[in-house]
Amino acid sequence: MNQPEAMQNLIVFDGECVLCSGFFHFMLRHDRAQRFDFATAQSPLGQRLYTQLGLPTRDFETNLVIVDGIVHQRLDAFAAAMRALPGAWKALSWCRFLPGMVKDPLYHLIARNRYRLFGRSDTCLIPDQALRSRFLPDGF
Repeated sequence: MNQPEAMQNLIVFDGECVLCSGFFHFMLRHDRAQRFDFATAQSPLGQRLYTQLGLPTRDFETNLVIVDGIVHQRLDAFAAAMRALPGAWKALSWCRFLPGMVKDPLYHLIARNRYRLFGRSDTCLIPDQALRSRFLPDGF
């Protein structure tokens, strides 16, 4: 699925999931070129994207990472994000070469248990004024 120009490099994450929000904060720190914009899965934009992709809109099974207009899901999303970062982080993108019969069950095991293992926030992330510029309209 190709995206409009405004969504060429976007990370959509579950704003209530501690693990997913941790990924967001990691990317925020290491994306020094500010290549990526962000949106929560609970936002109107996130809901539209999940619906267009035929993904659940209440129990988010994956973050979405859009790089150069191409949508990535599951472990491939993580790999695409790491590949877009500078320096040694690119090495983590190796996981994209794992066979699907290995990486998909591994990803789903973590995704199904993420709230139990890492926790869940009672409220969806609401960025402060400094972070709002990194979110697309309708992105939180």
